[in-house]
Parts: sequence; C-alpha cells; structure tokens
Amino acid sequence: MNKKFLGAILIAGLLLSGCGAEKNSEPVEVSQEKIFAAVEDDLGRKISLAKKPERIVVTSAGFLEPLHAVGAEIVGRPNSKNKMPDWAKGLASVGAVYQIDVERLLSCAPDLVIINKGMNEKLLPVLEENKIPALVVELKTYDDVKRGLKIFSAVSGNTEAGEKIIREMDAEIKSVLDKMPKEKLRVAILHSTAQGLSVQLDGSIAGSIVKMFGWENVAAGMTPLEKNPDAAPYSMETLAEQNPEIIFVTSMGDADEIKSNMLKAIAANDAWQAIGAVKNNRLYFLPQDLFLLSPGLHYPDAVRTMAKLIHPEKF
Repeated sequence: MNKKFLGAILIAGLLLSGCGAEKNSEPVEVSQEKIFAAVEDDLGRKISLAKKPERIVVTSAGFLEPLHAVGAEIVGRPNSKNKMPDWAKGLASVGAVYQIDVERLLSCAPDLVIINKGMNEKLLPVLEENKIPALVVELKTYDDVKRGLKIFSAVSGNTEAGEKIIREMDAEIKSVLDKMPKEKLRVAILHSTAQGLSVQLDGSIAGSIVKMFGWENVAAGMTPLEKNPDAAPYSMETLAEQNPEIIFVTSMGDADEIKSNMLKAIAANDAWQAIGAVKNNRLYFLPQDLFLLSPGLHYPDAVRTMAKLIHPEKF
C-alpha cells in the first residue's frame, strides 16, 4: 500500500476517534503520555503524575498546612499530639506517625501518598505493589520547607501559590535577620528526652536557624548518632570543653517537667556551673511547637522566637 495513502488513513482515524487531534485538519503529534506534574522527591526519585491528585494521604501532620495552603486535596493523615489544624481533625486517621496502619491507609483509596523521610520509607514497597504513587519529603530546615512547598505546589497545580508563600516567608525572615547584631556567638543545642540528652547538629531545626544568624554551633562536625543524622551523643566533658556562650534546649515529652528536672540537675552539678552559658544565665528552652517538629509555614516565627530570646530589646 502506498505510504502516503496509509498515513492519510491513520490521520483520519485519529480525527474520528478524538485522540488528541486539533479541530483543524492539519496532522499533529500525539504524545504517548499526558503528564500533569513531574517532580523529584527528597530521595532523588523522579515521579510523574498523569493527573492532579484528588485523594492525598500524608504520614506527617507537618505536611498538612503547606499542602492545604497550595490547594491540595487531603483525605488522610496520622494521629498527632501536636497542634493540628481544625479543618484536618475530621480527616481519616491512618494511625500513629511512627506506626502507620497500612490497612487504614489503603482504605482511603489514595491516588498519592506523601511520606515523611527517615520515618516511613518502609511503606514504599506496599504502595508500589498497589500501584499508588508516593513522594518522600523532608521538612526540617528552612531550605527543606521551601523545596517541599515547590513539590506540593507542583502536585496541586498551583505553583504561583507556593512561590508567593516562599516570597512572604523570605521577607519575614530577612526582617528579623536585619535587626540582629552581627556577632559571632558560640552556641550549643541540647535535645532532652526521657532517655537522656543529645546535642543537635546543623541539620536540625534549631541548628539551621543558628546557622542563619551566623553563629557557631559548637557541635558542628561531631559524628552523628547512627539513627539520627541531625544529632550527636551528649558528653558533659565535651560540653565543658566547648564552653558555649549560649545553650538552647529542645525537648520531647512534658516540656514543663523536662525543664524542671534539667534545671535541678544543672543546679546539683558543679560541672555545669563552670560553663559560660550557665554562669551568665544564657540557657533558653525552645517551644516544642516550633522546634520539635518542622514549623513549616511558621518558620519565620521560629526564627523570630530564637532571635527574641537573645536580643529581646530588638523585638
């Protein structure tokens, strides 16, 4: 059969079936697959979505506000002891953050699952088996949050909303940094739990904000814990040797009880009294809602909170 005649028959078939052809009679190239969004997650995985997700399940409550702000449709979320937006309280629960209930998750019939990096990657094989796309995202440092917002806004099809939020947060944080004196402070960030103390590295929330101010985290460069790349083992001897000018404390658990117990331990141990931050009464407890989990859209509040503790006269 003549090749030109065969081509004409194929084009006519496309026009009759409506397979993406234009209304005019000129032939067009039909794409093999329509892509709504193509993104790279925080594991470096490239994910393509054929359409806008309408049933998103998240494994971290920290994803709720940023997703909602860019117009994403969420149907499931984990339980959380931390503050949860009122609009999210009625969403289906998929269990505890550290132990997501797979059956509950699948019963939500999600067309996208957004997984908290470092905590829920074990869900990936199950989701892959059920042909449910998944994104692994980390919202810890401010750069993480901005990158996450770009991913979320691409998924929601509302990139302008994400860009606007980032511009506003950048401006708020800059206004705080502009008010701060240019000084080189030596800072230690302790993390207190019922199991004991660790020191926070630059990748932690508090550590990343300390870095914004240009201060020195005395724990920078220390070997991280095996299961937590943003923390290192605590040592009273090392802390005394580093002799920080300021100590920040983040905590997990009952904040008032942890603060009371820690202050009693400090008062009872002469080694603490030799540290400059303690001698000069420059030990500060950071609020859990901004420094335990990612503050997300409230990152400017976290930056302002730390700045105000050190220079209340500026705020």
